[in-house]
Amino acid sequence: MASLTNKVGVYILADLDNVPMYVGQSTQGIRSRVARHLTSARSDIIANRQIDVWEIAYVWAYPVSSKDEITALEATLFHHFDPRSQLMNGTLPVRPSGSFALPTPEQTVQVMSDDEIEDRRKPEQRLPRQAGHYAQIVGHFLAVKNSVQIARAMTAHFERLKKYHARLLGEAEVVPSDGEE
Repeated sequence: MASLTNKVGVYILADLDNVPMYVGQSTQGIRSRVARHLTSARSDIIANRQIDVWEIAYVWAYPVSSKDEITALEATLFHHFDPRSQLMNGTLPVRPSGSFALPTPEQTVQVMSDDEIEDRRKPEQRLPRQAGHYAQIVGHFLAVKNSVQIARAMTAHFERLKKYHARLLGEAEVVPSDGEE
């Protein structure tokens, strides 16, 4: 994580499969903002259970030369990636008018070891973790914050839960039931 730029700009938090989960912006420095997410310090998306830091394995950094570029870049990236795999942003950026070329991240930084990623990607690890996180976000929605943003994150987590469930079942051993040959 020390190699992550601390320039201002936009960043993506990506999961163990390097699939974007969240698009954020930082006017103070990308590395320091991401560090706050990963340590749950002053991070609404973590406090509101929208993202489980256990899943964050990669950070994509898009530094900009001027703070004036940040909002449009964040909106462009959000609206590009959200249809592919629903993002868990607290607020939804306004869709940019016109067309923008999708930039390539200046950096893609892996924030955990290869062994840790490999272990966490195992369905028997990932499904129970996702199920527990889904239960937490539902509880948060019911008891603390009934909002459109939390409901949207619940939907994204439910889709992830279904995907991990299917992966686990895909590895299920076929065992003949009693009476079958």
